[in-house]
Amino acid sequence: MSKKVTIPHGDLNILVDINLSVKLGTSAAIVGESGSGKSTLLALMAGLDTPTSGRIVLLGKDLTHLSEDQRAKLRAKRVGFVWQAFNLVPYLTALENVLLPLSLSQAEQAHERAKHWLNAVGLSARATHYPKQLSGGEQQRVAIARAFAAQPELVFADEPTGNLDQRTGALVSELMWEMNSKEKTTLVLVTHDLKLAEHCQHQIHLQSGQVVQ
Repeated sequence: MSKKVTIPHGDLNILVDINLSVKLGTSAAIVGESGSGKSTLLALMAGLDTPTSGRIVLLGKDLTHLSEDQRAKLRAKRVGFVWQAFNLVPYLTALENVLLPLSLSQAEQAHERAKHWLNAVGLSARATHYPKQLSGGEQQRVAIARAFAAQPELVFADEPTGNLDQRTGALVSELMWEMNSKEKTTLVLVTHDLKLAEHCQHQIHLQSGQVVQ
């Protein structure tokens, strides 16, 4: 699989001849220098972007044969996300943010499940607080609860500790591993943090858009 974009001076190759697989139930870290193509690779694996050539199979579905709406439905039902910028809805409370994907997927007992997952990340007492009233670490814990609440088969995380101090980042990391272990959820993350990457069962090293290890 490859990805290139057209710029004024010609084509720019972002990813070149990527060939990899991640087994269900495992964890994998995508690492590399800034500009190596890490976030682009994650976006392609999640079906948020499409490759210039090649194919991507996500949870048994060939994404290259699906429309944008079909890819979105697949993600809504089977995939969760944790972002560096948290991506919480500012006018929703912590509980409502966790509840949002459950409501969109019309999950049964959505409210009870949202409360359960907010409790699982230790934020029951902050359920009625809005994102601006939460610390960065608390916002990321809400994001993790939201990602796991729908019981996805796969969670993608893009620099999940990038906006956190070292201590808070370590706490968030431990929480993510705990969720991954308990739920047997496949975890694929992009990170600059080699200690975080070492916790994963597999490391995918990118350099200039190519897998080097």
